[in-house]
Amino acid sequence: MAEEVNNKRVKHLPEHGPMTEDGREILLSVKNVDITFGKGDSAVKAVKNASFDIYKGETFSLVGESGSGKTTIGRAIIRINECVAGEIDYKGVRISGKIPRSLDKDVIRNIQMVFQDPAASLNERATVDYIVSEGLYNFHLYKDEADRVAKVEKIINEVGLLPEHLTRYPHEFSGGQRQRIGLARAMVMEPELVIADEPISALDVSIRAQVLNLMKQFQKEMGVTYLFIAHDLSIVRFISDRIAVIYKGDIVEIAEAEELFEYPLHPYTRSLISAVPIPDPQLEKHKVLFRYDPSVHDYSEDKPEMVDIGHGHFVFGNKKEIEEYKRIRESGETIKSVTIAETDEEYDALSDEEILAGDEEFLNAPVRDTGSFWYGFFSFLLPIIGLIAGLLFRKNNYIRNYKSCKKGAIGGLIFRGVLILCLIIFILLALR
Repeated sequence: MAEEVNNKRVKHLPEHGPMTEDGREILLSVKNVDITFGKGDSAVKAVKNASFDIYKGETFSLVGESGSGKTTIGRAIIRINECVAGEIDYKGVRISGKIPRSLDKDVIRNIQMVFQDPAASLNERATVDYIVSEGLYNFHLYKDEADRVAKVEKIINEVGLLPEHLTRYPHEFSGGQRQRIGLARAMVMEPELVIADEPISALDVSIRAQVLNLMKQFQKEMGVTYLFIAHDLSIVRFISDRIAVIYKGDIVEIAEAEELFEYPLHPYTRSLISAVPIPDPQLEKHKVLFRYDPSVHDYSEDKPEMVDIGHGHFVFGNKKEIEEYKRIRESGETIKSVTIAETDEEYDALSDEEILAGDEEFLNAPVRDTGSFWYGFFSFLLPIIGLIAGLLFRKNNYIRNYKSCKKGAIGGLIFRGVLILCLIIFILLALR
C-alpha cells in the first residue's frame, strides 16, 4: 500500500532503477500483466499474467508466432494499450494506469518504439526533417535552430541516409530507407529503452543485417536498452542477451540466448527452434519438424506457473512438469529440437506417420472461425436450423461462428414469440 502511495506522488523518473543482487540495474519490470480487448462475450484476453524484467544495457527479445501478444505487450509499455491487471514499472516507478502528466512526459522521452510497418508509422504529409525533429520540438531538446539541424543531420548520417533526404516525403523512399527514418526518429531522442517491434520483418534480407548493425552500434555508443520483438529465432539468437517465448498470451520460457537454444525445455520453444531453416538443402529436405501439441498439458487441477529452475532459466508449467524440466536441465544433456532423417525411406516413413498427421490436424483447425454477420442473419431467419448449426460449430471448436448462430437464433425466436403474442392479443380484441 505504501509503495502504491509513493508511486502516486512520484512526478519524475529517478536517475537509476532498483539493483539486483548481482549488481544489474532493472530498467523495466512487467508484473503479472493482463491485457484484454473487447467486452462481454466478444472479449479476448491477449496477454495473461505476463512477468519479466529487462536490465539496463541488454537486448531482451520477445518471440512467438503471429497473434501471440508480443506487440500488445510492447504497446502497453509505451502506454497505448491499457493493463486490465498487474502493472508495468520503469526504474521502480509504476508507469501503467493513471500517472501524473510530468511522469508521462518522462516516459515518452525515455521510451521510444520502432514500429513494424515503416510505411504506416510515418506521416506521409510531413517531410523527413519534421518527422525526425518532432520529438525535439515537443520536448525542446535543442538550444537553437542550428543545434536542432545539427542533431537531425547527425542522426540521419548515422542511419545511412543523406542530408538532402530531409526535404523529401516518406513515400519517396524504399522500405529499408523508411525503417531507417523510423529508427532515426526514435534515436534522436536519446532514449534509454527502445522497443523494436519486428523492425526487420518487412525488409529485404540484404538490408536486415545493415539495420541490425545500426541498432547494435547505437547500443554500444549510447548505452541504449532494447526490447526486440520478433518471430524469427535465427536472428534473435545472435543479437539477444536474454529471450522470452510467448504462446497465446502466456510467457512459457525465459532464459539467456545460448541457454535457451541448448536447453529448450518447454515443448513450444522446441517447436519454434525446429522451424529455423538449416542452411543446407539436403539437411533441410530431410528435417522433421517438432510439432507442439497443447493437449499434452493437463492443467485441470494442478495449475501452471512461471518457475525459476536455476541457471537463470524460467519455465511455465505445473508441479509435475517443473520437476521433469529440472531433472532434464540438471542432467546437462543438450536437447535436440530437430530430427534429421538419414535416408529418403526413413523420411517417407516419418512423413506418413507423423508429418501428415500434423498436417491433417492443421487443416482441420478452425481457420474459418470468423463469426460472420451472415451466420447470425440466416440463423435469425431460420432459428431452428441456426441452433443446430451452432451446436455443430461448437462441437468442432468454431466458437465465434457458434456465438453468431446462437445470437441470431435466439433473436429470431424472440421476434417470432413477440409476433405470436401480438397476433393472439389482436384475435382476442377482435372477438370482443
